Amino acid sequence: MRAAPVEPLGGIDQLNALLRGEVAPPPMGELMGMTLILVEEGRVVFGVTPGRRHDNPMGITHGGLAATLLDSAMGCAVQSTLPAGAGFTALELTVHYVATVTHETGPILGEGRFVHRGGRTATAEGRVIRVADGRVLAHATTTCLLTLPTKTAPAEAA
Repeated sequence: MRAAPVEPLGGIDQLNALLRGEVAPPPMGELMGMTLILVEEGRVVFGVTPGRRHDNPMGITHGGLAATLLDSAMGCAVQSTLPAGAGFTALELTVHYVATVTHETGPILGEGRFVHRGGRTATAEGRVIRVADGRVLAHATTTCLLTLPTKTAPAEAA
């Protein structure tokens, strides 16, 4: 007897499973010290506390931390709108840094919001804010290429 096939999860269900700890977090998020905080359809929030391990040679937090936080939040905001079997990859990421981040900044949040979906692409916007006072530290946009599931015809009986 064969077990029934497991139905693939839609994007928001995948993210909620991650939020509940039912699946292991992605290695990149662990490496950066990021935590998934909120999942809603079209909106995702990650958090991280910048530390010395995130410093660049000048002793300030490397811009890659904010870029990774934004890329993750915006990409997951797009993912939260996708059906089961669909995926995405970033085509473009534009980050605008508006304030310096250091290990003294304290916890920061990366919020991504879904903006638009076309036939093969989707867009999102995001911002990094300081938890202590809500100050915007960076903002960004992304365009993602969608890989949508294809419908397969039922197999013919032999």
